[in-house]
Amino acid sequence: MAIYGYVRVSSKSQNPERQIKALLESGVLEKNIFIDMLSGKTFDRAGYQKMFRKLKKDDILVVTSIDRLGRSHEDLMEQWRLIKKKGVNIRVIDQPILNTNKEHDLFGSVIIDIILQLHSAFAQVEREAIHQRQAEGIAAARARGKKLGRPPIKQPDNFSDVLEEWKQKKLSGRQAASILGVSYNTFYRWKRNYRNNLNNTPK
Repeated sequence: MAIYGYVRVSSKSQNPERQIKALLESGVLEKNIFIDMLSGKTFDRAGYQKMFRKLKKDDILVVTSIDRLGRSHEDLMEQWRLIKKKGVNIRVIDQPILNTNKEHDLFGSVIIDIILQLHSAFAQVEREAIHQRQAEGIAAARARGKKLGRPPIKQPDNFSDVLEEWKQKKLSGRQAASILGVSYNTFYRWKRNYRNNLNNTPK
């Protein structure tokens, strides 16, 4: 029997340390902790898929809360079913009522499934309501003439010099972007706009 832990944060800007600490304190070895820094909308995540392939009968999967496993109601219920089908027990640190183990009789397992379904369904309704409020807020802001999104990055004064070096193949695109302090995509966009502006300049 092995104990595995799964950690998920929605983006790389979020810190997974709290979840990792909780898993370690629950007896999960560090080498058995799998981490994803992606949205929980689907289960197409490298860390989760790698962990799922390792799960065997009588293993234990530990998560800090059920929404770390996944957010979509249908997908979460399907993965829960597949994990149980493997004979793997699930331990939810923040919601121990969802823990599965061999001591649960059929009635207890049914209760867990009902609670899980209600929990994931309510969570999905809440997310949809949040997205609706966000969409309404964005629409209202646009109606007031407010510009949304991040302000455009100011092009550095040395852009044309760096671009010239790139044209002469003295720099790669990524080197040029690094010198300018921007992403490669931003450098590429500036380069394209610069070329378009030249082409549209009256002769």
